[in-house]
Amino acid sequence: MTTAAVPPHAAGPAVFRAGCPHCRASFQLAAADLRLAIGGSARTTFYSFTCPECGEAVRKPAGERIVELLTNGGVSTMRLA
Repeated sequence: MTTAAVPPHAAGPAVFRAGCPHCRASFQLAAADLRLAIGGSARTTFYSFTCPECGEAVRKPAGERIVELLTNGGVSTMRLA
């Protein structure tokens, strides 16, 4: 996923660019369409969404920069124990 949130000073809600590894479609998602899980390690920190094109569930690792962009963009976050 190439993630690019609308800068905080810009008007309007954050929009994120994403791609589906199943059908290879590219699209934009609102913060409400994404979920972020933050675990105790890089292996357990990920974001997920449902592809609007093919309906497949997508789960991808989230590094520090992705976590920052998603949380600043208003994506719902869950902390894993």
